[in-house]
Amino acid sequence: MKRKDQLENLREMDAEGLKDQADALKESLFRLKFRKTLGVGDTLKDIRREKKTLARVYTLMNQPKGDS
Repeated sequence: MKRKDQLENLREMDAEGLKDQADALKESLFRLKFRKTLGVGDTLKDIRREKKTLARVYTLMNQPKGDS
């Protein structure tokens, strides 16, 4: 999914949906870090992507309701 499409999908979510998305991303990030520690596959690119997406979710969660 392209970054622009992903950002649009995140902006359409309500507060509960963003919280669920953040929890899922944290879980995914934990699993990727664990795989990296074990040396399974090339996960560095995936870790960076997940961290950036999580930061976007947190940014949207902290914005006031009236702003877009």
